[in-house]
Amino acid sequence: MKSSLRDWFVPNRRTLIQIFWVLLLAFFFANVEIQIEGSAGWAANLPTWRIPNNWWLDTFFGGREMTGYHAWIFSCVALFFHWPVLFNGHWTWRIEARLIGCTILFWLVEDFLWFVLNPAYGLEKFDPVHVPWHIHWFAFVPVDYWTMSVSVLALFFISRSHIKES
Repeated sequence: MKSSLRDWFVPNRRTLIQIFWVLLLAFFFANVEIQIEGSAGWAANLPTWRIPNNWWLDTFFGGREMTGYHAWIFSCVALFFHWPVLFNGHWTWRIEARLIGCTILFWLVEDFLWFVLNPAYGLEKFDPVHVPWHIHWFAFVPVDYWTMSVSVLALFFISRSHIKES
């Protein structure tokens, strides 16, 4: 069977279910973070250590300071996403690409939902004036959202199931 462009670019049922699950997880975790942080985003009022902005954070972390809260929660979520691989005892680079793509998608959606669902913000305050911890904006969203979206698409594309040609 010859593969078509549709086979290469249209997500299959399993991929759609995975995306739905990641969106559901992001929804729940956004609500947890709203309960933890309240209106003070980026752990502003939490008793946690902080590494001030520097060239490394500006390059790889969007110009935000690193907090102990975020270092631990990012690591914890990454480990949660990798649990099925450990449980099943099967790992490939393609699976790793999908896991990383799902983790990035989770943080992208969770961050956006934190604003949408947070009574202190909502969409009307989703801008550089009200969200100072997102330093770099392009169009109407933080630059991170654009780079994360491209990364997710690329990782999902390279992690897709190979199509057998006969």
